[in-house]
Amino acid sequence: MDGISKRYSRVYFCIFGGFVLAFLLFFINEIYFSNWPWQTPLLLLPKNKSILSEQKNISPTPVQESQPSQEGLSSVVGAGKDKTDQLVHHLFDVGGLPSPKGLAFSKDGKEIWATLLLNKKRGVAVLDAATGNLIKNINLDNGGGVEILFSQDGSKTYVSQMETAKVYEIDAKTKEILRVFDTKSTWTKEMAFSGDQKFLFASNWVGNDVSELDLEKGSLNRLIKTVATPRGVYATADGRYLYVAGFGAGEIEKIDLESGAKKVIFKSGGAMRHIIGDEQKGILYISDMGRNIIWKLFLDSDKVEKFADTDKNPNTIALSPDRKILFVSCRGINFSADNYYVPGPEWGSVLLFDTETGSLLDAIVGGNQPTALDISSDGAILAFSDFLDNKVEVYSVPSYEVLKNGAGGRGGSYKAELKK
Repeated sequence: MDGISKRYSRVYFCIFGGFVLAFLLFFINEIYFSNWPWQTPLLLLPKNKSILSEQKNISPTPVQESQPSQEGLSSVVGAGKDKTDQLVHHLFDVGGLPSPKGLAFSKDGKEIWATLLLNKKRGVAVLDAATGNLIKNINLDNGGGVEILFSQDGSKTYVSQMETAKVYEIDAKTKEILRVFDTKSTWTKEMAFSGDQKFLFASNWVGNDVSELDLEKGSLNRLIKTVATPRGVYATADGRYLYVAGFGAGEIEKIDLESGAKKVIFKSGGAMRHIIGDEQKGILYISDMGRNIIWKLFLDSDKVEKFADTDKNPNTIALSPDRKILFVSCRGINFSADNYYVPGPEWGSVLLFDTETGSLLDAIVGGNQPTALDISSDGAILAFSDFLDNKVEVYSVPSYEVLKNGAGGRGGSYKAELKK
């Protein structure tokens, strides 16, 4: 082959190679990265490798969760046929809700507010609780929402935002943002009111602390250092103590809010996620994603005991208004040991437990990664999200008496349907 032919061959080879490389880059981008949150500043990503390794078998790291950023439109699908022996009744599904992480009913039960994780176009979608129709999208300064709380009187809503470590105060009626609180930390998650509603506590996943926000002054009161990767928080009604769920090592930490004294009162070695309380009975319930257990803590002694076993990866929990039923969303088995931001080999579930006996009252086979969960103030409606399906499911819930006398509903049969 002469010199000219060789040169042309090299040119053709380079051109062909360039096309191949461009195609591969396009393919990788479309398949693997099309839903990644490119709008998230890299400087906010956790640098603590121990955090990533602690959660790799249990829960997505902030950069690994599926985060579609398109605004989209919600879509409502009517009731499906209830399964045999199902005691709760399926009403409808609402689709088109990218990465629904938190849910909360308005105090009057007429609306369902859904937070959309790391979503650039809208951080909150407000739905009609009776029909599922979209009422309004709320843009949180081009960021997403994590968890959501209504004030005691129902006039205001508080939404945490991970990527900016901020908390948004929103007028529940007008749906307009009133104030924005800077937690002065990193990767804000769960929130809880003080007993007198004057302070809001916000856990900071990467900051390893809790921000105490003064709602009257509109500013940060103090940062409280905690165990690693704090998730759930619970402030006692008397204003004396703050309980923190440590995700990294499965710890429950008790903090004296006056003296600042701290003590780890229990460690499971799992991954504590969510805390809710029944102070009339002096009990806290804590979900443990690493051990697949709901723990029960007695406030008078800080004694902790197992309340119930659950399905894989229990996360959000809620009590019925009469505190007789505990609702638990379970994400199900992860896709693999290091990949849990795509659907796994089984469906998730939502479990209903009798708080007196710990027995299973009914069970729902959900979609891919049931996560957010809430109960209406009258206890009649249950809403939960299928995080990876971009969907919220809504069910009616019968009275406790019906559930108690329902022979466990689908509790004895639903597990056979979890495997895909």
